[in-house]
Amino acid sequence: MKLASFTRAVCAIVLLSAGPLAAQGMMVHDAYARSSTAASTSGAAFMVLMNHSGSDDRLIGASSDVAKKVELHQHAEDANGVMRMGEIEGGVPIANDEAHTFKRGGDHLMFMGLNRPLVQGEMIKVTLEFEKAGEVEIEITVDQDRQPDEGAMDHSTMDHGTMDHSSHSKESE
Repeated sequence: MKLASFTRAVCAIVLLSAGPLAAQGMMVHDAYARSSTAASTSGAAFMVLMNHSGSDDRLIGASSDVAKKVELHQHAEDANGVMRMGEIEGGVPIANDEAHTFKRGGDHLMFMGLNRPLVQGEMIKVTLEFEKAGEVEIEITVDQDRQPDEGAMDHSTMDHGTMDHSSHSKESE
């Protein structure tokens, strides 16, 4: 089997097993949230967002019925070398055929003002809002046991240009 054919076959298998596919060419892979206690007022979720829409886009917001507010958050080092967490102003750009990873210790979705605990094993509904693709509804597994980088995909070496994403839409799920 030629390398290009093999690469396309592997990419197709990865796409089919990657989890929820979203509308408008935006794909979500390996989405999970950390569980919380009854007293917790906040929670966090992580995922890989892949843009196969044909044009650059930007994640500008998120919402969920599990929290009063969902913010796009980042960990960043301040001028004194102290790591601080805060809202990402202006959203998260995702270039066409590129991915952005929301991971522990980095960018993530922050659930603020939890309406209820995030319980191990449950699925929570989240709406991601993109500048161009609009609203995309996804389900995120609550998985306290997930280790960082578990289930991660390295997209830096994948040739997305040869993949056919036309049949992957929310309607075909």
